[in-house]
This record gives sequence, structure tokens and C-alpha cells, in this order.
Amino acid sequence: MGWGEIFALSSALTWSLAVILFRRSGETLPAFELNLFKNCLGMVLMIPTILLLDGWVLPDYTATELLLVFVSGLLGIALADTWYLKALNLMGASRTGIVSSLYSPFVILLSAIFLGERLVPWQWLGFILVMAGVLLVTWRRKQSVVDTADIKRGVIYGAAAVFFMAVGIVMVKEILETRSFLWTVELRLVGGISGMFVFVLPSARWQKVKLNFKQPQPWLTITFASFLGAYLALILWLAGYKLIEASVASVLNETNVAFIVLLAWLMLGEQINRRKLIGVTLTLGGVIIMMLV
Repeated sequence: MGWGEIFALSSALTWSLAVILFRRSGETLPAFELNLFKNCLGMVLMIPTILLLDGWVLPDYTATELLLVFVSGLLGIALADTWYLKALNLMGASRTGIVSSLYSPFVILLSAIFLGERLVPWQWLGFILVMAGVLLVTWRRKQSVVDTADIKRGVIYGAAAVFFMAVGIVMVKEILETRSFLWTVELRLVGGISGMFVFVLPSARWQKVKLNFKQPQPWLTITFASFLGAYLALILWLAGYKLIEASVASVLNETNVAFIVLLAWLMLGEQINRRKLIGVTLTLGGVIIMMLV
């Protein structure tokens, strides 16, 4: 197992912990505000990281590369993350996990079209096992108390979110391989945050945003979740894409659903049954195949 695979799996585990904390935070802080806070914190934390490891000199990006990085941040951070958190609040973690399993197919399709990547037959088997495990651990047979309209809206938000996440990462795959990794991460965050401010400042919504930030919030939980989701998981996530093919990294990232099930059992006391255990086993089996090929 190489560093790319380790980074991709570590990103999935870190993001899973962040999702559980975001689910709690989303009960009081709306998705847009939560996403804005986490991205701003991530951007600030990246500054000393860049200073220590890369220095302050901006790499020689071309105008086209800068545009791609900013648009990637706008789509993959500002838009996609906000809609993901919205879906999480609307229909809960399990259904959002089902919808987010579309991420790998989206990345594989886009990577095949724009990057010329292909999965070998054994990797397709690993992909199928991962997807089967993801669906098994997140599917609920019983009717939920969640309103049908909320589920429909959540599915739309979730599917759109993972599509734009896939578009955003495929856009900068080659830039991550040839330019400064940390600077690219930071510029993506700047692009995402700038897009959010451009959207909210000219409208009356900014007053609502400020009001929500002034309300009592579980700031310790929000801050820790934001550190995990917008800084640590993001760096690990992009590092995986830098070192291995985007299609392989996306499949390894799908293990976050299995991690969410296990962490919810350990941290939230949620019941873990045989069906979920089988799903976790399938997912991890698929990951092992992906790594051994």
C-alpha cells in the first residue's frame, strides 16, 4: 500500500468523524453558515502551513490554471459542501451516504472523459464491492419519520453536491500533480470563500448570516469539526488525488460511509446490526482489492 492509498483512506476516516460532528452542529447552525465558517478556518490554518513548508512565493501558475483552481473551489467547496451539509440536515447521515455513493461513478466517468483514466477488471470488482457495502450499510428498510418532501430535496441537494465535488477535483487533478500542492489547496479555499461572499454580501441574507453567527452555538464542536473537515481531511483528500489515479482515490474515499457507521456506534451509541457489519466487510474487502491490484 502506497502513500496515495494511505492518504485517501485517512481522509475518509477524518471526514467521517467531521460528518458526525457536523450533523450535531447542523441542528443549530444552518448549512451555509457552517460551510462558510469551516472554509474560513481552513483557509486561515493553511497560511502557517504554507509558510513553514513552501514559503510565501506564489508558484508560477498560468492564467488558465488559476482560473481552473478558483472555479474548482467555487464548485467543489462553496457550492458542493453547502449542498452536502444541506442534504445532511434534511435527511440524515444514512440517506446522505446513499446519495454520496454517486461520487465514485461521477469521478470515474469524468476521469475517463477528461483524463483518459481506466480501471482494470480487478479494480472494477473492488469498486462493485465498495458500492455494494456502501448501499448495504446506509439503506433502511423501515419507513422513516423524515418528511417525504425533505427526502426528495435532500436527494437533489446530495446528488448535485457529489457531482460538483467530482467536477471540482477532476478539474485540478493535473494541477495538483505539477504545481505546489499546498498553494493549490489554499487557492481552492480562497475561490470557494470568495464565491460565498459574492453570493451573500449583496443580498439581505448577510444580515441573517450575521444573526446566526451571533446566536449561541456549540462553537467547540463546530471548530473541531471544521478543523477536521476543512483542513486535515482536505489535505489528505487532495494528497491522495495527487499521488494516485482519481478513479482509484474516489473509490477508497467511499469507505467514509463504513467509517461513519462504526463511529456512530462508538461515539453516538447508534445500533450496529448484522446488515451493517456485512456492508462494512464488503466495503473494506473492496478497498483491499483496490490497493492490491
